[in-house]
Amino acid sequence: MSEYPEDNQQFMDGQNPEEEFISNQEVDEEVLLDDNDKDGDIPVDDEDDEQDGEVNDDENLGDDDETLEIDMSNNSMAYFDKHTDSVFTVFTHPTLPLVCSGGGDNLAYLWTSHSQPPKFAGSITHTESVIGGGFTADGQFLVTADMNGQILVQKAANGGAKWKECAKLQEVEEVVWIKIHPTVSGVFAFGSTDGSVWCYQIDSKTGELEQIMSQFVHQADSTMGEFINVEQGDSNLSLVTCSIDGTIIGWSCYTGQQLFKVSRSEIKGIEAPWVSLSIAPLSMTKNTPVIACGANNGVLAIINCNNGAVLQLSTVVELKEDQEEMDASIESIAWSPKLSLMAIGLVCGEVLLYDTLTWRVRHKFVLPDSATKLQFDGPTGYTLIVACIDGKVYLFDARTGSELHKCVGHNMGVLDFALIENGRKLITAGDEGVSLIFQLP
Repeated sequence: MSEYPEDNQQFMDGQNPEEEFISNQEVDEEVLLDDNDKDGDIPVDDEDDEQDGEVNDDENLGDDDETLEIDMSNNSMAYFDKHTDSVFTVFTHPTLPLVCSGGGDNLAYLWTSHSQPPKFAGSITHTESVIGGGFTADGQFLVTADMNGQILVQKAANGGAKWKECAKLQEVEEVVWIKIHPTVSGVFAFGSTDGSVWCYQIDSKTGELEQIMSQFVHQADSTMGEFINVEQGDSNLSLVTCSIDGTIIGWSCYTGQQLFKVSRSEIKGIEAPWVSLSIAPLSMTKNTPVIACGANNGVLAIINCNNGAVLQLSTVVELKEDQEEMDASIESIAWSPKLSLMAIGLVCGEVLLYDTLTWRVRHKFVLPDSATKLQFDGPTGYTLIVACIDGKVYLFDARTGSELHKCVGHNMGVLDFALIENGRKLITAGDEGVSLIFQLP
């Protein structure tokens, strides 16, 4: 599926194709989901036929006018509930059954994912809400970041059974995003509300931090960053960052030089406050680094990172009169590792699944509330996983567009999730302060 036809070579060499994105009106298949479409792949007409809660109309509960229906459905297998505020981020160790969750209670918790119930394995105290982090590629260090600009680094001891703080960083007023390099151990980057972008490396022996790069080109919040050329290891340390000022910049981290810069002039003068960014699998792009970048007004750009050429550009949604401007915001972007597919999730609840060979929308899913995170499952790349503010995580077959499964149990939004055990289990970050573990079909 990753083979490209000859006429699609423009995707690689930076030529602008004549065909723009398809409009929502031309979508092949649209799947509508609402609170009454609880179990099936096909919406039901009778709103009273299927309800998610344990209380239903078939039970003799007295006067219907006085009946309060509460959704108590929960198909999770375990939970972690030590957080006392929203859980904003959750991520896992590369080899150990160890989870780290960060929340609005200024804490990051370490806990196990293989035991029922999960076992507490430690905590990290921050000065503000913990919004991101990750384990290094070798699993030896843990990095967490908060909204007060503080970054803490922990070093593993006793094979990962204990973690001890080895470094602390305070360069900015607020960290917006942080990324751990997926192949080069100890390297991480982050961006701030002042537009600055930073790259550091952790000394493998001492745990001390060495600054590799700091740049101040973005003139407003740096909202997302991704390492590119990761398969080349530390011989090519490259980073792409975006900002709400409308710029997308590629960096050579070692030299601090710009590899490319996309600004308003490169996108036909269109205003695009960028908020999301994702890199395509190299198998899909014939070893050319390609990224998708989404704006909070629905603008989507596909960019060749070798030369900064804008390969595709469009506004993906037309808002209705009763919708707010932020409903068009592209909150998350995901590429399939096996199929020629890319998906985007919007604040309005729409999820658009694109065929990257034609850039036509193959399926559109309409969720009851905002999509917060999208990811294709690793083993097959056939399943699109979507977290939603309605408290559920939806699994769709990316080939047919049918709904495969729903993870239910939260009573507030799902803000993040992580896959473990080769995609067989899913761990959530819930807005009500709970993480749930789900067994996936």
